[in-house]
Amino acid sequence: MSVAFRVALCVSLSLASSAQAGVRPPATEPKQPQYVIISFDGAHDIAQWQRSRTLAARTGARFTYFLSCVFLLTRDTRREYQGPAMQPGKSNVGFAQSRQEVADRLKEIRSAASEGHEIASHGCGHFDGKKWSKDDWLEEFASFRHIMRDAYTINGLANEPAGWRDFADKAVSGFRAPYLSTGQALYEALQMSGFSYDASGVSRGPVEPMRGDGVARFALPMIPEGPQSRRVIAMDYNLFVRHSDGIEKPDPDAAFQDRAYAAFLAAFEAEYSGKRVPLQIGFHFTLMNDGAYWKALERFAGDVCTKPDVACTSYADYLARTGVRDVPSQAADG
Repeated sequence: MSVAFRVALCVSLSLASSAQAGVRPPATEPKQPQYVIISFDGAHDIAQWQRSRTLAARTGARFTYFLSCVFLLTRDTRREYQGPAMQPGKSNVGFAQSRQEVADRLKEIRSAASEGHEIASHGCGHFDGKKWSKDDWLEEFASFRHIMRDAYTINGLANEPAGWRDFADKAVSGFRAPYLSTGQALYEALQMSGFSYDASGVSRGPVEPMRGDGVARFALPMIPEGPQSRRVIAMDYNLFVRHSDGIEKPDPDAAFQDRAYAAFLAAFEAEYSGKRVPLQIGFHFTLMNDGAYWKALERFAGDVCTKPDVACTSYADYLARTGVRDVPSQAADG
């Protein structure tokens, strides 16, 4: 009997003996879901509210809407807002065009919240707060809370829904800074204002959120994109600048759309088949390059959010499901 045959026989007998004794090999621990967190900054255009909610209903996704509170004011009521060191009624992104537009937007906010989406804060006037003090940020957060809570009264809108003020006071737990512009003063103010997370960071690739200063910190990843696979922040505006220098162009052959879709899908598949780090993608309600990036998003969400082991969900829901380690954040450094 050869040595190789004796070894094979021993292994076979051992496996048979284990099977007869009811001993089984250790089970492979199932992977966690692949989380995908899709968010929208500004959240102003009514048609895009409706389009995003339709996409969610079709795919099972739940989104985070980072609302700019100036879109709950009109030109007539704009002086209710005064940004830090600014004159009353100033905003980098304008205001709503009418009371009816404010009423329609409030209806969209309520509908989205009732459908399981998250309403979060993008501040108010979309100013760069990189040099703001803690008190400046506290002032901005107070403006957001006041304008959202009192939106019906400020604009003279009848039939404020029961529970609206309680919702406005308690439901908003997350923040993304305009221009992704952050600093230590912001993080201190976020904690003092009761926010549970900030989503203003940028990282080289997908990273797990960390907790620093009592606030969870998320980072939009830079993902490979285009023929040279150069990294770009996973956000529609950054793709717009990459593809057309920020100048609006048509997309008749869907080249911009296809590049964005391919970048999103490749970033997803790298995590889905790997460590399953959550993938974050940021959007705006502005259509850029013939709506190429929204079309790419709709294709992407339709392909991945419908998978049984994928959870396309909001930042708040992700935290509720997983929790975050209480260690100093390294997310912004990638």
